[in-house]
Amino acid sequence: MPDSDSAGPSVPHPGTAPDGGAPGGPPSDGPAPPHEVPVAPVPHAPPVPPVAPGTPGSDAAGGATAAREADTQDEPAKAKKAKKPPKKGSFWRELPLLLGIALVLALIIKTFLVQAFSIPSESMEDTIKVGDRVLVDKLTPWFGAEPERGEVVVFKDPGGWLEGEPEQSSNGFVRGLQKGLSFVGLMPSTNEKDLIKRVIGVGGDTVECCDDQNRILVNGVPLNETYLKPGVLPSDKPFKVTVPKGRIWVMGDNRSNSRDSRAHYELSGGDAEAATVDKDQVIGRAFTVIWPLGRIHWLGVPDTFDQKGLASSAAPMALGAAGAVPLLLWRRRWVESRRSDAAAGAPPA
Repeated sequence: MPDSDSAGPSVPHPGTAPDGGAPGGPPSDGPAPPHEVPVAPVPHAPPVPPVAPGTPGSDAAGGATAAREADTQDEPAKAKKAKKPPKKGSFWRELPLLLGIALVLALIIKTFLVQAFSIPSESMEDTIKVGDRVLVDKLTPWFGAEPERGEVVVFKDPGGWLEGEPEQSSNGFVRGLQKGLSFVGLMPSTNEKDLIKRVIGVGGDTVECCDDQNRILVNGVPLNETYLKPGVLPSDKPFKVTVPKGRIWVMGDNRSNSRDSRAHYELSGGDAEAATVDKDQVIGRAFTVIWPLGRIHWLGVPDTFDQKGLASSAAPMALGAAGAVPLLLWRRRWVESRRSDAAAGAPPA
């Protein structure tokens, strides 16, 4: 009979001998050691073979790939649709707007900046010839600039300086076109009565002809007028005039063919007002000849007008008075402040 303290029949561990020995070996006499199961390495997963069409799952994968390829192919088409070319005829629809803007800009430039003038007479030869186009500065007068000696200026007819109306075309269409283009400054006007001369004297100057070398004198200083047309005299008649304040004495560079201040001084019987031009009638200074191309040149002030002593004696006096007034006011305030300080610090009487 089996012993009561002994265990029941043992169940051998899988892979071991019934008696605890090595598998297939002789039975062991002692108890079997604890069994340890080694960790086996996980083999790499084999590559997934491509799914053949028609097999389960192939339709979804193929559909996604086809969708991506379709999107890639549609990107250039979408870009082309985003950049739609302008419709035909859009330029012609915008052309009136462009012309309107151009005309407005031309009108602004003509009114406030510069304006082109055509020269119709020979009075300024050889400096400016018939048919030349000059540009006139209209900006600086807005900031208080006044005509100076030696400048070539364009001015309105003071009254009676032009003998007749400028010639106009007999063609009504051409005449209307001239008026429209001249209004915006795109071509010289045939209706405006404007003249162009050189400033010889300004308000307060004494202009006279001539010294023993037949030169024009301004405030007693002779002018070396190298700009005159060759062969002409500075003046063929003697005169002496004091230019009224706010007016200018003008003469052409072609003295033998110029109805300028000299002619109107004689016609008016020596009236300085009638022979001169109000500075407010001056349109601006002509600063360059722009046409024809072969005659482009700058209309500067000749060096003879930079001579010392040419300025009227009244000008230094006026500048001196203008500087003396603030100096006198400052001295008066300084004296009064000294007196106030002295009175405040003095002991009471």
